[in-house]
Amino acid sequence: MEQRRIMVVEDHAQTRELLQYNLQAAGFEVRAAAGGEQGLATMERWRPHLVLLDIMLPGMDGLDVCRRLKQTPSLSTVPVIMLTARGDEVDRVVGLELGAEDYILKPFSLRELILRIKNALRRTSFEAAPVNEIWRHEGLVVNFPGHEMEVDGVKRQLTATEQRLLKELVQARGRVLSRDHLLDTVWSTDFEGVSRTVDTHMRRLRAKLDVYAKHIETVRGVGYRLKT
Repeated sequence: MEQRRIMVVEDHAQTRELLQYNLQAAGFEVRAAAGGEQGLATMERWRPHLVLLDIMLPGMDGLDVCRRLKQTPSLSTVPVIMLTARGDEVDRVVGLELGAEDYILKPFSLRELILRIKNALRRTSFEAAPVNEIWRHEGLVVNFPGHEMEVDGVKRQLTATEQRLLKELVQARGRVLSRDHLLDTVWSTDFEGVSRTVDTHMRRLRAKLDVYAKHIETVRGVGYRLKT
């Protein structure tokens, strides 16, 4: 199996070196940057499988880096784990709404961080995925392992989060999935109070589904259901 590539963007030199050393010891290939611009430039050349991203960076902060990354087609499906010393809930919510896979507060346990990295890689299909995971309905064709969708023949790229949301809905079609359930299965985070994050990503998914967005029904006060 291909060695997984982890990009670390962290301005604190000691933390950056600690992460690089321990991730390499855990079997990952690692590159590190002290700032957002440098990190993005390296990501575009190197194409990491996952990004560890500090929020408090000089110049371009981690939230802006995450926004730029998710707007770059070649990097938009790369999972991001935010590293933050901030206790402010707003920063963590914004990070998740921008498409971050997870967040972890400093100071953190290296063992927990490595476990979260492995879980994120597994969830975003960088581990081997069946090549026949194709779902078709009317003019929709969704390639789940490839994070791609065709809407009446027009290709639309799905982010990792949008792909997992749609897959959850497809697997449970006809049943209502609560926002709490989607937070647990799609984001796998213990963070409370971010149900609006689900709504934000669902709006983006519906926009990409175009005329077929009508198949995702909002069940008021509960969650969402795919009607096919």
